Amino acid sequence: MAPTTLITFTDVQLAFGHHPLLDHADFSIQAGERIGLIGRNGAGKSSMLRLLDGRTQPDDGDVARASGLRVATVEQEPELDESMTVFDVVNSTDEDHEDWQRGSRVRSLLERLGLPTDALIGGLSGGTRKRVALARALAGNPDLLLLDEPTNHLDFDGIAWLEDLLRGWKGSAVIITHDRRFLDAIATRIVELDRGRLLSFPGNFSQWQERKAQWLESERLEQARFDKLLAQEEVWIRKGVEARRTRNEGRVRRLERLRVERAERRERQGNVNLALAEGQRSGKLVAELEHVTKAFDGRIVVNDYSTTLLRGDRIGIIGPNGAGKTTLLKLMLGRLQPDSGSVRMGTNVEVAYFDQMRAQLNETDTLADVISPGSEWVEIGGTRKHVMSYLGDFLFSPARAGSPVSSLSGGERARLLLARLFARPANVLVLDEPTNDLDIETLELLEALLQEYTGTVLLVSHDREFLNNVVTQTIANDGPGIWNDYVGGYDDWLAQRRVIAPATAPAASAPAADEEKPAPAAARPKPTKVSRLSSWETRELEGLPDAIAALEAEQEGLSGKLADGSLYRDAPDEVARINARISEIEKELEAKFERWEALEARRDAS
Repeated sequence: MAPTTLITFTDVQLAFGHHPLLDHADFSIQAGERIGLIGRNGAGKSSMLRLLDGRTQPDDGDVARASGLRVATVEQEPELDESMTVFDVVNSTDEDHEDWQRGSRVRSLLERLGLPTDALIGGLSGGTRKRVALARALAGNPDLLLLDEPTNHLDFDGIAWLEDLLRGWKGSAVIITHDRRFLDAIATRIVELDRGRLLSFPGNFSQWQERKAQWLESERLEQARFDKLLAQEEVWIRKGVEARRTRNEGRVRRLERLRVERAERRERQGNVNLALAEGQRSGKLVAELEHVTKAFDGRIVVNDYSTTLLRGDRIGIIGPNGAGKTTLLKLMLGRLQPDSGSVRMGTNVEVAYFDQMRAQLNETDTLADVISPGSEWVEIGGTRKHVMSYLGDFLFSPARAGSPVSSLSGGERARLLLARLFARPANVLVLDEPTNDLDIETLELLEALLQEYTGTVLLVSHDREFLNNVVTQTIANDGPGIWNDYVGGYDDWLAQRRVIAPATAPAASAPAADEEKPAPAAARPKPTKVSRLSSWETRELEGLPDAIAALEAEQEGLSGKLADGSLYRDAPDEVARINARISEIEKELEAKFERWEALEARRDAS
């Protein structure tokens, strides 16, 4: 039985000015799917959510919805009435029909989510407000849940809670997020919005990365063949007389079509070009904290904490919302004095600060003024660069250089702040939630830049993959006011934290059911004579590379079919068949690679 189709796009077009966000796009959502919607900042992901929930209508094409479909949307920055209580906000609804069970359902939700029923919205943190907005969406029992950057403002516990909620969610969901670990945990399909097209890839983010690489290589080869043909035809037409002969009119018309097709090709937008203006080298010691304590209104935020920051350290600071991560940062930088203990700053420390609230950006300033006020030039690594060229490195066109900050999206603001940050000479980079609003490709480029940076990095983030890829040391909040140092990133902190058993744990407990017991030591086998390959095994070994190449080609072709969004609409059974065949191919490939290694090992040993 084919799954129920909730929403279908047929030949949908949507443009912002002259910039097409959806270009003759086909797309569908099946019941039970959890779709990760990804793409560059400004590609139109949030606009697509507005099409899905009906707030926006397409310029052309058709959007069909299942009868009685209930859709709930949670915005990136939810608008909640500051004067209302949590219960009243979650219980509020725009629907006219009576829902007698809503009140009891809301109370059950609030209890399960640990939300303060009678608290006023105005006094809540960003993470708690996001939970309230999610609870309000869930209270209506929607068939389709639309989430725009749901992990922003959530701490690790909040992200884990949301992952569990979505994995157990019986409805469908479309989630816009840059959190790669989150996508791996919850997505059943990745849909990329790329140059107006919607490309579908079954599976989670890691699987998408593999298949997208294959797809991009196929696209590159296809475009190279097209460009070669066009170049040949352009040479032919310039011969003149032969091209004008009647019998060659068909070839002339084909050349005209090729030119039109080439003009309509939408080239992939370039990557952000990141480079840091490193300042004068700091001393070996950046900061030293000894027995530091800090409290606010009687609540101890940092309690008797000591640590040393050395030049070149890349340190991640992690903990729940409200634990005091920003306070700890300010203590380390000497911008806040401790109640007791001492902070000693090193020499030649030049700090560049990335503020998660984007407070450093003046809404009325132009982009050029933000980067280089009063000058047309910036200096990066000893090289002068015109401000227009520098803005271009961060994907801002010259036409936008005079635009005010107020015209930028959240992702564009994050990019502009990075541009401003990197234009200032600094040997200590402080990044407070830099990953919010950045697209995945820019995140990966930022990771690579920070890995090569020779200065010191202090990073506050809830992006687990980003922490793993950047930091070499973690300072974690392990309880109210308690801060401890760990070697490595997020996963290393988890592993080390689990090793520290609680004081009440028995000295020798029985192994967990899923824990592997050590195998008894086996008697050492007597050396055996290595057998030579038989003639048929030699032929099998010689044929394995071609067999593997054929399977990989079939896998690539099937992945290309799945990238066509119309297949999910027109032939959902075919999607299931293709996915099953791809799984079979992966098993066959694994078996053939193992066989290849075994035969080669025997051949080399004989």
